Parts: sequence; C-alpha cells; structure tokens
Amino acid sequence: MKTFFIAALLLATTPTLLLAQTAAKPKPKPAVAGTTKPKTSASAAAPARPMAAPPEAQVETRANALTSNMQKALALNPEQVEKVRQINLTSVRGVESARLNYRQDVRKMASIVDDIGQARLSALKNVLSPAQFDKYQRKREEKMGVPNAQGIQGNPAPGLPSQGE
Repeated sequence: MKTFFIAALLLATTPTLLLAQTAAKPKPKPAVAGTTKPKTSASAAAPARPMAAPPEAQVETRANALTSNMQKALALNPEQVEKVRQINLTSVRGVESARLNYRQDVRKMASIVDDIGQARLSALKNVLSPAQFDKYQRKREEKMGVPNAQGIQGNPAPGLPSQGE
C-alpha cells in the first residue's frame, strides 16, 4: 500500500517538477500595423555578446602605413612620428573594433567611427605644427571630396542662370 501511494505521488508531481526546471520564455506578440516596436534598454542588450577585438597585426600594419604616409607628406620629426603613430594605433584599433562589433547596426558604427575621427583630428592638431595641420587638412578634404572655396564659385547649378547673363 505504501508503494502504491509513493508511486501515485511521484506520477502526480513529475510533470510539475519537469515544468519547474524549464525556463519559460515569453512569446513575442505579432506586430500590428501602425504600432512601433518598444525600445529595449542598453543594459539588457549589452551582456548578450562580448566585444570582439580586431587582429593586432592588421591594426599595426594599417597604423604604420598611415604614419609612414603622414611622415613623408608632412615632413614629421622623429618625436612627432612616434606621437602620430600612437594616435593612429588608437584610432585604427577603435575603428576596427567598431566595425566588428556594430556591423549589424550601421548607424551606431558610423557614429562611433565619426567620434573616433574627431578625436584623432583633435589629437593630431595638438601634435602637428599649424602649417603641417593645415596641409594635412587640405589633403584630407581633397581626398574626401570636400569642395574648397574655388570650387564653390565655379559652375552655377543646372537650370539657374549664371551671374553674367
């Protein structure tokens, strides 16, 4: 009789014991037209995956190439070369990390890369002489396709009369 009660008790409690051990995940609700997805907090999403680090050899190669080009173009002295190399290493490492960690969130990646670029410019301004920085800025703008003052005064927009007409 005791064994019967013990067996019946085990059979009655087994399903609840099994359910207690499984983690219940809430099912996502289907999206309804015209509603927006609620934003999740950054702290909830942050521990989802660890930050990836770029290969150090690749970072150093790219930073050394940047430094070498700047040394030739701006006639940097040895002290400036080392400081610029450190700035370039930090910047390249940051950009590569952002590319690895935020490749799915392009806006976030662009924002981080822009911030790194601004910080790099500020640091370079402190290391380079005013003439060197001005030359660097001109070359940088030329490479990025930023129009200079002469280009702005050039051709009128299509469909608009020129000033001489």
